[in-house]
Amino acid sequence: MKTFQLNAEPRTDLGKKAAKALRASQKIPCVLNGGKVVELKDGKYEGTLAEGEKVVEIGRDGKAVLTTDFTVNFNDVRKLIYTPDVYVVELNINGVEKKAVLKDIQWHPINDSILHLDFLEVNEDKPVVVPIPVKVEGHAAGVKAGGKLFLSMKKVKVRGIYTDIPERIVVNVDNVAIGHAIKVGDLKFDKFELANAKDLVITGVRATRAAAAAAAETEEGEEGEAPAAE
Repeated sequence: MKTFQLNAEPRTDLGKKAAKALRASQKIPCVLNGGKVVELKDGKYEGTLAEGEKVVEIGRDGKAVLTTDFTVNFNDVRKLIYTPDVYVVELNINGVEKKAVLKDIQWHPINDSILHLDFLEVNEDKPVVVPIPVKVEGHAAGVKAGGKLFLSMKKVKVRGIYTDIPERIVVNVDNVAIGHAIKVGDLKFDKFELANAKDLVITGVRATRAAAAAAAETEEGEEGEAPAAE
């Protein structure tokens, strides 16, 4: 995947009033999940937290995960948000560098402004699931026969180590005939896998009215042919 460099500032005031003030100043509240797993002693973390970090308990076995609250300038993330591409974000939070992917965007229900960004920390040891754009290539046999190519899934979920995940999932349609489709389960990869349901249709070729009429005329012509004289 491509990389995207992003400078951020730690966020320590987590109230709604503070968040509203941030948005008014063209800044976006963010959180970085998927951080280091730590041990708790008597329900407390005895290590040192960086500015903006907090401890979130997971399960009941005395373990927790470190998350980081921070803010970014709206203008700095425009190209990260308004694009079909997926990036590995090289975050610099007040000098602390982390790698992450953008997992979720919370939009205002009325004016479509951005309320919050959720990032997921990535490393070379832990698989992640990210949506990756689909690119169709080739000339479908069904289109040559008069059918119409369709794309049902513009993105598919990919599970793998972030360094193995490509920028695009390329789907070749050369051999797809009219009425046939390529499903998630039809695609296999060496270093990653698709995480969507295997029966979901990604792309295919459907019959057009013209193609159906031509096929019907061909069938009628074949049925109406007189048998050869003996």
